Amino acid sequence: MTTRRNLEQAPAPAVPVSNELPLTGLVRLSTVLQFIPVSKSTWWEGVRTGRFPQPIKLGPRTTCWRAADISKMIYGEDK
Repeated sequence: MTTRRNLEQAPAPAVPVSNELPLTGLVRLSTVLQFIPVSKSTWWEGVRTGRFPQPIKLGPRTTCWRAADISKMIYGEDK
C-alpha cells in the first residue's frame, strides 16, 4: 500500500538523466544539449541555417529531434 510518506521519500527526477544518446526514438532539446555543447540560442540559429537537424513538432510547445539524426551529426554516421 502506498502512503503519503512513501511518496515523499522517493521523488522521481523531473528529467531522466543519461550519459548515452538513445539509438532510436525522439529526444528533447535538453537531452540534445547534453551532447552538443552550445547554448539554446546557438542551437536554434543552427537549426534555422541548416547546420543542425530540423526538429519534429509534437504539439504547440513540444519539439524534439530524431535520435538517429543527432547521432549522425555527432559521429558522422549512423551509430
